[in-house]
Amino acid sequence: MTEEDDLPANFLTEKMQHSSGELVPPDGLCWLSVLFCLMLACFYVGSLYVWRSHLPRDHPAVIKRRFTSVLIVSGLSPLFVWAWRESAGVVNGPSLLVLMGIRFEGLIPAIILPLLLTMVLFLGPLMQLAMDCPWSFTDGIRVAFDPWFWMLCANDMRWLRNQVVAPLTEELVFRACMLPMLVPCAGPSTAIITCPLFFGVAHFHHVIELLRFRQGTLLGIFVSAVFQFSYTAVFGAYTAFIFIRTGHLIGPVLCHSFCNYMGFPAISTALEHPYRLTVLSSYLLGVLLFFLLLFPFTDPSYYSLPVCTLTSFPSSSCLS
Repeated sequence: MTEEDDLPANFLTEKMQHSSGELVPPDGLCWLSVLFCLMLACFYVGSLYVWRSHLPRDHPAVIKRRFTSVLIVSGLSPLFVWAWRESAGVVNGPSLLVLMGIRFEGLIPAIILPLLLTMVLFLGPLMQLAMDCPWSFTDGIRVAFDPWFWMLCANDMRWLRNQVVAPLTEELVFRACMLPMLVPCAGPSTAIITCPLFFGVAHFHHVIELLRFRQGTLLGIFVSAVFQFSYTAVFGAYTAFIFIRTGHLIGPVLCHSFCNYMGFPAISTALEHPYRLTVLSSYLLGVLLFFLLLFPFTDPSYYSLPVCTLTSFPSSSCLS
């Protein structure tokens, strides 16, 4: 059996070329993929500023208007993937929705395992939250199953933005649409690193509002922007890894929502906690367990891999 026979039978493009017996992407595919991703990122961020307003971003009126624009952009984003497929000449691959991680096969593990893995990573902050929470465990369970609690959340525009709309639209645009375009060009591993750069840069638009409303010094805003870019880029790489390993959109969306709820770990507070040793031990244990479970919990055999059928690049990201 030749090396070419080992590759997925439904891959890649009619323009695929051979060099020294190995498959390589056709000329111009990478430029085309990056161009479409850049257009999609600009389209998404630009939609936030089509509304003229002198109100801050957390004002309910601003949030509602931005909901409208980003939902429209997200609804149109699959057209970018379709146009890319037509331009690149991709043939015989999975359907567009399947390629974007919208499918039923492997759905249950895709809902449970990535979210559980992320919660393991946040074991320290979760322990810290549980120790500082005035509620008992039974009170927390009671609230979680109280429909009035969720109705209050649904009426809170900031909650809807942070927990529902932002995770869904950002993962759809920056993961489900961009990764299928980047993987054939760069391979899964490089795509995992490249894709978050669009995601991180897209968050620089917050600098505009910080400067506009003079929320801090110029140096403070710059440091905040660099930190946010770094944090969102690392997080984007993680959800890109989950998307490629599972081939599902739901996992990255749930992890994104959970991380938005938890926020960046309050390590400085943990260092001053009355039960500092317990909390810090939980932080360390969570990180160790996360790396131990990272590949087992995202084992592709649980999910099947539509995105990985688009690559001729061997990668551990696509292997069990």
